[in-house]
Amino acid sequence: MKKISLWILAGALAVCPVRGQDAAAQQQLDKLSGQIQDLLEAQAQQGKRIDALAREVSELRDKVNTPQVNDSASREDLKKLAEQVQEIDRKRADDRELILKNLEKLSKVSGDSVPVRPRKPVAKPAEDNSAPVAATPQNGYEYTVKAGDSLSAIAKAYRDQGVKVTTTQILKANPGLDANKLFSGKKIFIPDAAAK
Repeated sequence: MKKISLWILAGALAVCPVRGQDAAAQQQLDKLSGQIQDLLEAQAQQGKRIDALAREVSELRDKVNTPQVNDSASREDLKKLAEQVQEIDRKRADDRELILKNLEKLSKVSGDSVPVRPRKPVAKPAEDNSAPVAATPQNGYEYTVKAGDSLSAIAKAYRDQGVKVTTTQILKANPGLDANKLFSGKKIFIPDAAAK
Protein backbone atom coordinates (compact mmCIF):
# COMPACT_ATOMS: atom_id res chain seq x y z
CA MET A 1 0.00 0.00 0.00
CA LYS A 2 2.82 2.13 0.50
CA LYS A 3 3.70 1.60 -3.05
CA ILE A 4 0.26 2.48 -4.19
CA SER A 5 0.09 5.54 -2.08
CA LEU A 6 3.42 6.61 -3.45
CA TRP A 7 2.17 6.17 -6.87
CA ILE A 8 -0.95 8.13 -6.12
CA LEU A 9 1.10 10.82 -4.53
CA ALA A 10 3.50 10.90 -7.47
CA GLY A 11 0.53 10.95 -9.86
CA ALA A 12 -1.10 13.76 -7.90
CA LEU A 13 2.12 15.71 -7.89
CA ALA A 14 2.54 15.09 -11.59
CA VAL A 15 -1.05 16.15 -12.30
CA CYS A 16 -0.75 19.38 -10.29
CA PRO A 17 2.00 20.87 -12.42
CA VAL A 18 0.17 19.78 -15.57
CA ARG A 19 -2.99 21.42 -14.28
CA GLY A 20 -0.94 24.48 -13.38
CA GLN A 21 0.53 24.49 -16.83
CA ASP A 22 -2.92 24.02 -18.33
CA ALA A 23 -4.23 27.00 -16.36
CA ALA A 24 -1.28 29.19 -17.46
CA ALA A 25 -1.66 28.05 -21.05
CA GLN A 26 -5.40 28.71 -20.86
CA GLN A 27 -4.72 32.21 -19.58
CA GLN A 28 -2.29 32.84 -22.39
CA LEU A 29 -4.77 31.44 -24.89
CA ASP A 30 -7.51 33.68 -23.51
CA LYS A 31 -5.17 36.65 -23.61
CA LEU A 32 -4.13 35.87 -27.20
CA SER A 33 -7.76 35.28 -28.15
CA GLY A 34 -8.68 38.72 -26.72
CA GLN A 35 -5.83 40.36 -28.60
CA ILE A 36 -6.86 38.61 -31.83
CA GLN A 37 -10.43 39.81 -31.27
CA ASP A 38 -9.17 43.40 -30.73
CA LEU A 39 -7.05 43.17 -33.90
CA LEU A 40 -10.04 41.91 -35.89
CA GLU A 41 -12.20 44.80 -34.64
CA ALA A 42 -9.43 47.30 -35.44
CA GLN A 43 -9.08 45.76 -38.90
CA ALA A 44 -12.83 46.06 -39.49
CA GLN A 45 -12.73 49.76 -38.48
CA GLN A 46 -9.76 50.39 -40.77
CA GLY A 47 -11.63 48.65 -43.59
CA LYS A 48 -14.56 51.04 -43.05
CA ARG A 49 -12.20 54.02 -43.07
CA ILE A 50 -10.53 52.76 -46.24
CA ASP A 51 -13.96 52.37 -47.92
CA ALA A 52 -14.92 55.94 -46.89
CA LEU A 53 -11.60 57.28 -48.24
CA ALA A 54 -12.09 55.34 -51.49
CA ARG A 55 -15.54 56.95 -51.91
CA GLU A 56 -14.06 60.43 -51.29
CA VAL A 57 -11.27 59.80 -53.81
CA SER A 58 -13.85 58.62 -56.34
CA GLU A 59 -15.98 61.75 -55.78
CA LEU A 60 -12.91 63.98 -56.13
CA ARG A 61 -11.98 62.24 -59.40
CA ASP A 62 -15.50 62.86 -60.69
CA LYS A 63 -15.29 66.54 -59.73
CA VAL A 64 -11.89 66.93 -61.38
CA ASN A 65 -13.02 65.17 -64.57
CA THR A 66 -16.29 67.12 -64.96
CA PRO A 67 -15.93 70.45 -66.76
CA GLN A 68 -16.62 73.38 -64.51
CA VAL A 69 -18.53 76.49 -65.50
CA ASN A 70 -16.08 79.31 -65.10
CA ASP A 71 -17.19 82.94 -64.74
CA SER A 72 -13.75 84.32 -65.57
CA ALA A 73 -12.54 84.86 -69.11
CA SER A 74 -9.22 83.82 -70.49
CA ARG A 75 -6.94 86.08 -72.51
CA GLU A 76 -8.06 84.33 -75.67
CA ASP A 77 -11.71 85.01 -74.83
CA LEU A 78 -10.96 88.68 -74.23
CA LYS A 79 -8.97 88.88 -77.47
CA LYS A 80 -11.85 87.35 -79.45
CA LEU A 81 -14.32 89.71 -77.80
CA ALA A 82 -12.15 92.74 -78.62
CA GLU A 83 -11.92 91.62 -82.26
CA GLN A 84 -15.71 91.20 -82.42
CA VAL A 85 -16.25 94.68 -80.96
CA GLN A 86 -13.82 96.18 -83.49
CA GLU A 87 -15.61 94.37 -86.33
CA ILE A 88 -18.98 95.67 -85.12
CA ASP A 89 -17.54 99.19 -84.89
CA ARG A 90 -16.19 98.92 -88.45
CA LYS A 91 -19.58 97.75 -89.69
CA ARG A 92 -21.28 100.58 -87.81
CA ALA A 93 -18.96 103.14 -89.42
CA ASP A 94 -19.59 101.61 -92.87
CA ASP A 95 -23.35 101.68 -92.26
CA ARG A 96 -23.12 105.32 -91.18
CA GLU A 97 -21.27 106.25 -94.36
CA LEU A 98 -23.82 104.37 -96.45
CA ILE A 99 -26.72 106.10 -94.69
CA LEU A 100 -25.12 109.52 -95.19
CA LYS A 101 -24.56 108.83 -98.90
CA ASN A 102 -28.16 107.64 -99.31
CA LEU A 103 -29.49 110.71 -97.48
CA GLU A 104 -27.41 112.93 -99.71
CA LYS A 105 -28.77 111.18 -102.82
CA LEU A 106 -32.33 111.46 -101.50
CA SER A 107 -31.94 115.17 -100.78
CA LYS A 108 -30.67 115.75 -104.32
CA VAL A 109 -33.50 113.72 -105.84
CA SER A 110 -36.33 115.12 -103.72
CA GLY A 111 -35.12 118.71 -103.79
CA ASP A 112 -36.70 119.38 -100.38
CA SER A 113 -33.58 120.80 -98.83
CA VAL A 114 -32.82 123.02 -101.81
CA PRO A 115 -34.51 126.35 -101.24
CA VAL A 116 -36.55 127.65 -104.13
CA ARG A 117 -35.76 131.23 -105.18
CA PRO A 118 -38.78 133.44 -104.70
CA ARG A 119 -40.10 135.16 -107.84
CA LYS A 120 -39.81 138.66 -106.43
CA PRO A 121 -37.11 139.94 -104.13
CA VAL A 122 -38.47 141.17 -100.83
CA ALA A 123 -37.16 144.04 -98.80
CA LYS A 124 -35.56 143.28 -95.48
CA PRO A 125 -38.10 143.62 -92.66
CA ALA A 126 -37.88 146.83 -90.67
CA GLU A 127 -35.72 146.53 -87.61
CA ASP A 128 -35.70 148.45 -84.39
CA ASN A 129 -34.21 151.86 -85.26
CA SER A 130 -32.41 152.10 -81.94
CA ALA A 131 -30.11 149.24 -82.93
CA PRO A 132 -27.14 150.01 -85.15
CA VAL A 133 -27.83 149.41 -88.83
CA ALA A 134 -26.20 146.22 -90.13
CA ALA A 135 -23.70 146.61 -92.93
CA THR A 136 -25.56 144.08 -95.07
CA PRO A 137 -27.63 144.70 -98.17
CA GLN A 138 -31.26 145.64 -97.66
CA ASN A 139 -32.52 143.42 -100.49
CA GLY A 140 -32.78 139.65 -100.50
CA TYR A 141 -35.11 136.71 -100.12
CA GLU A 142 -37.28 135.29 -97.40
CA TYR A 143 -36.80 131.57 -96.77
CA THR A 144 -38.86 129.24 -94.58
CA VAL A 145 -36.69 126.63 -92.83
CA LYS A 146 -37.63 123.01 -93.52
CA ALA A 147 -36.88 119.92 -91.41
CA GLY A 148 -33.28 118.83 -91.79
CA ASP A 149 -32.04 122.20 -93.13
CA SER A 150 -28.76 123.66 -91.96
CA LEU A 151 -27.56 127.21 -92.47
CA SER A 152 -24.63 126.08 -94.58
CA ALA A 153 -26.91 123.94 -96.81
CA ILE A 154 -29.29 126.90 -97.32
CA ALA A 155 -26.40 129.22 -98.20
CA LYS A 156 -24.97 126.64 -100.63
CA ALA A 157 -28.35 126.17 -102.30
CA TYR A 158 -28.69 129.92 -102.87
CA ARG A 159 -25.10 130.12 -104.16
CA ASP A 160 -25.92 127.32 -106.59
CA GLN A 161 -28.78 129.52 -107.85
CA GLY A 162 -26.45 132.50 -108.38
CA VAL A 163 -26.99 134.41 -105.11
CA LYS A 164 -23.61 135.25 -103.60
CA VAL A 165 -24.23 134.72 -99.89
CA THR A 166 -22.33 133.19 -96.97
CA THR A 167 -23.51 131.80 -93.66
CA THR A 168 -21.88 134.76 -91.91
CA GLN A 169 -23.92 137.19 -94.04
CA ILE A 170 -27.12 135.26 -93.25
CA LEU A 171 -26.32 135.39 -89.51
CA LYS A 172 -25.63 139.16 -89.71
CA ALA A 173 -28.87 139.74 -91.61
CA ASN A 174 -30.84 137.78 -88.95
CA PRO A 175 -29.79 139.08 -85.51
CA GLY A 176 -30.41 136.53 -82.77
CA LEU A 177 -30.42 133.59 -85.20
CA ASP A 178 -28.60 130.55 -83.83
CA ALA A 179 -27.22 128.35 -86.61
CA ASN A 180 -27.39 125.32 -84.31
CA LYS A 181 -31.05 125.87 -83.40
CA LEU A 182 -32.90 126.12 -86.70
CA PHE A 183 -36.43 124.77 -86.51
CA SER A 184 -38.92 123.93 -89.21
CA GLY A 185 -41.22 126.83 -90.15
CA LYS A 186 -38.86 129.63 -89.03
CA LYS A 187 -38.55 132.43 -91.61
CA ILE A 188 -35.10 133.84 -92.23
CA PHE A 189 -33.85 136.62 -94.49
CA ILE A 190 -31.30 135.71 -97.18
CA PRO A 191 -29.42 138.90 -98.18
CA ASP A 192 -28.55 139.51 -101.84
CA ALA A 193 -26.39 142.51 -102.71
CA ALA A 194 -27.09 142.05 -106.42
CA ALA A 195 -30.91 142.22 -106.06
CA LYS A 196 -32.49 145.68 -106.65
